[in-house]
Amino acid sequence: MKREQLLERLDAAWLDFEQSYAGLSDEAMMIPGVTGQWSIRDIIAHVTWWEEEAIKSLPVIRSGARWPRYSVAYGGVDAFNAMMTEKRQHLSLVEVKRQHDEVHAQLMNYVREAPDDLIRTETRFRRRIRFDAYGHYPIHAAAIRAWRETTKT
Repeated sequence: MKREQLLERLDAAWLDFEQSYAGLSDEAMMIPGVTGQWSIRDIIAHVTWWEEEAIKSLPVIRSGARWPRYSVAYGGVDAFNAMMTEKRQHLSLVEVKRQHDEVHAQLMNYVREAPDDLIRTETRFRRRIRFDAYGHYPIHAAAIRAWRETTKT
């Protein structure tokens, strides 16, 4: 895969995720129950913290080291998500959206500057980008669309 293909894949999945909640009022974005107890605001925060995890882990992976397993460091991905949900509960929708945009821009810049050999072939580096970003966004975009369909928002 060429860098431009990866960037296009990231951009397309990102835009689709953002389209999934486009046009909703701030009030609608705060309604719980979109995914479990999460609101759209919570889902946006969730997508953002996984992009942050990518930004933290990619330099480690790039160096050849291993990023700690979530099962060891936190008791699993669900426990990590619960911890981060609690940690971000106090943030307003405006703050969540701001972080969302800033962190995504940082991730895109990091990918733009990454060495070609980490992007050309299926590497741990590229897998991490897929898991935390362009493979992750569609899961939540689909959940938001399904919720919107059932709530007619």
